[in-house]
Amino acid sequence: MKRHARDIRKRVEKRRKERRHRYGTPQQQELWAVTDEQRYGQPVVTYDHYTFEEKHPLFRKEAFILKMLLSACLVLITAILFKNPSGSLEPARQFVKDTMEKEFQFAAVSQWYEKQFGEPLAFLSTKTENELKTAPKQYAVPASGRVLESFQKNGQGVMVETASNAKVEAVNEGIVIFAGTKEKLGKTVIIQHADGSESWYGNLGSIAVKLYDFVETGKEVGTAMTSSHDQARAVFYFAIKQGDHFIDPIQVISFE
Repeated sequence: MKRHARDIRKRVEKRRKERRHRYGTPQQQELWAVTDEQRYGQPVVTYDHYTFEEKHPLFRKEAFILKMLLSACLVLITAILFKNPSGSLEPARQFVKDTMEKEFQFAAVSQWYEKQFGEPLAFLSTKTENELKTAPKQYAVPASGRVLESFQKNGQGVMVETASNAKVEAVNEGIVIFAGTKEKLGKTVIIQHADGSESWYGNLGSIAVKLYDFVETGKEVGTAMTSSHDQARAVFYFAIKQGDHFIDPIQVISFE
């Protein structure tokens, strides 16, 4: 029995010596680690394979996914608003339109982009830089005719009499930020230009453009409304807005 116990102790001691020969003592292992740190100038770091997870200090996956879901929901809700013809949703639709008009200046963004990067945004304009520089600064005439109601009387724009079903054309290139019906103006198109100004075309018999279309100078935006008193004549409304104020179109356009 004692002999058997001695044999077991010998085998254990032998295995311990073999381990020390292969890996060294715990004190030697610690010394080697310090030596490596001194050698490479970096601490020896060990990672738990199952618990280690790399995280970027400026990126949170959960927050990013939440923002993506909220954005998708917002787009879906907006699509439902404009697809559903219910009159009860009109205030919400109008709020979205007003926000897009006032908060996002499409033409102004195009101008800024061109100044920063040297080329205009493709979906806003295809003209070269030289063409833009040589383009005339004066507004074109939306439709030939005579002014029936002056700016001083109207307060915002002018009423112009023209031929029946006459085409009303854009006075300058820009983005259509409104194409629909406005109170007191009827069918109306509003175009925002690169300098932030807007041209308004109201009292139209028909509209030939869509919201967010890019239109060049002279492109048809609609037709004038035929007069109820004289079927051979038509009348349309025209205004120019700069900032929060309207200016007299006669200062920049000669209708007669």
